Amino acid sequence: MNSEKTAKVLEQFSEVGIIPVVVLNDVKDALPLGNALMKGGLPAAEVTFRTDAAEESIKIMSENFPNMLVGAGTVLTIDQVDRAVAAGAKFIVSPGLDENIVDYCLKKDIPVCPGVQTPSEITKAVSLGLDHVKFFPAEPAGGLKMISAVGAAFPNVKFMPTGGINANNVKEYLQSSKIFCCGGSWMVKGDMIKAGDFDAIEKLTAEAAGIVKEFRG
Repeated sequence: MNSEKTAKVLEQFSEVGIIPVVVLNDVKDALPLGNALMKGGLPAAEVTFRTDAAEESIKIMSENFPNMLVGAGTVLTIDQVDRAVAAGAKFIVSPGLDENIVDYCLKKDIPVCPGVQTPSEITKAVSLGLDHVKFFPAEPAGGLKMISAVGAAFPNVKFMPTGGINANNVKEYLQSSKIFCCGGSWMVKGDMIKAGDFDAIEKLTAEAAGIVKEFRG
């Protein structure tokens, strides 16, 4: 049973449909990137916590865009959970299933979405109290076929596929009842951020938002 706070965040995930997975190497890019995502119609960002700029970038985006669903991705330690949440992260995403991180987040009422691939990992996630998980890396691990096959054994579990998702295959994922949202980075590629081409990011974001609207209404 999800807490009211987690249920609200999961609802936002579903409404946005595609969560931009962002790698920020320079804090100065956080504000224009947040602006491009908001104007493009995907008011969300999973900021990967593996760069020095991640913490401050989460803070900047959270403070400047209070209606934006900003969270931390690639979270590997409890210390990173604390730092991300203190910076304003509204959710935590991990590449794998770390029981300590999941337990900690659930006790602190922090929405958490760990990565899984196998029936055993999904079983463990369910036993910890989760019914929404990340499927990572989605395409290399079998994509929607794998999710449909494995997910059939877990009728109450929904997935956020991330890894190899793009403008061409995301439509197929969004049509599946097993998918609550998708994680993708094609609209926020590192070279575009580095070049400061936020107009291109806004355009690709708007196209992605249009796909969600087409298949989710």
